[in-house]
Amino acid sequence: MKPKKNIVLVTGSNGRIGDAVMQRLTGRFSDVVGFDRKAPAPPPPGCTHIPVDITSDDSVREGLRVLREHHGTHIAAVVHLAAYYDFLGKPSPKYDEITVEGTRRLLRGLREGTGRMLRGAREGFAVEQFIFASTMLVHRPGEPGVFLTEDSPIEPTWAYPESKVRTEEVIRAERGAIPAAILRFAGVYDDVCHSPPLAHQIQRIYERQLAGHLYSGETSHGQAFIHLDDVVDAIERAIEHRAKLPPEAAILIGEPETLSYDELQHTFSRLIRDESWETHNVPGPIAKAGAWVQDHIPGQDPFIKPWMIDRANDHYALDITRRCARPCRRW
Repeated sequence: MKPKKNIVLVTGSNGRIGDAVMQRLTGRFSDVVGFDRKAPAPPPPGCTHIPVDITSDDSVREGLRVLREHHGTHIAAVVHLAAYYDFLGKPSPKYDEITVEGTRRLLRGLREGTGRMLRGAREGFAVEQFIFASTMLVHRPGEPGVFLTEDSPIEPTWAYPESKVRTEEVIRAERGAIPAAILRFAGVYDDVCHSPPLAHQIQRIYERQLAGHLYSGETSHGQAFIHLDDVVDAIERAIEHRAKLPPEAAILIGEPETLSYDELQHTFSRLIRDESWETHNVPGPIAKAGAWVQDHIPGQDPFIKPWMIDRANDHYALDITRRCARPCRRW
């Protein structure tokens, strides 16, 4: 039996993570509602979608009006996944339009409702929790043997995590009395990969590309990952234990073991070809020049861009033992 009428609002609900969250929560809450630019037809069983463009004041206001009218004002949790992301590595106005200002617009709408006054007060929503999907990349990269915690220095190295840092600041400034859980996820993959860096690494080995034997960084460095199922688990448990979390919490979510680039190379090679795989270091300037040439060949759209060469040495291993984070993890 479903519990008493409670709403979970998921933004970016058409995305891979959003769809998985919607389907997982359907049996737990009476009203699971998604905001996305285009509402799918039909939505997952038991779910409702409302078309909302988070970059538009009018669209967000109208979406919240429909939410209030058809579902009520008591929101157990907002799972805010809507954001902009690309692999261009340079600033884009979409980061501010969608990720930063879209979040500000949503929070103000939740606090103020449609702007009307009821009994002398704004007709806002009663929101028990606001969950924001951030990234571990907001932190300064570490070195092998050093594990990042939620208190590690904030120092993003490219446009995507920079937008997440700005958005975290917006949440702190705009949340009012709404409790906020900022989940800083590692790189997400699933059973069919759906992780561009991992997919291209596997492709280079499968196709025996020369580039698969070359790497511009230290092969002893690596980055933490997390399976999509564990992402959904963490979100579900954050909602389930929302009363136990502090009013403002930042939590790293990732697997406890970080494999180095070299370990991944050997693992993929054994699984694909049952053989070992040699990886050779290429000096950064040479690798960047090669990436630039490939990027400018007509008809080519290589995954590796020149800016990625500067990030090849970035190392992210996570310490996920923080006490307040335990309710969000099963591992």
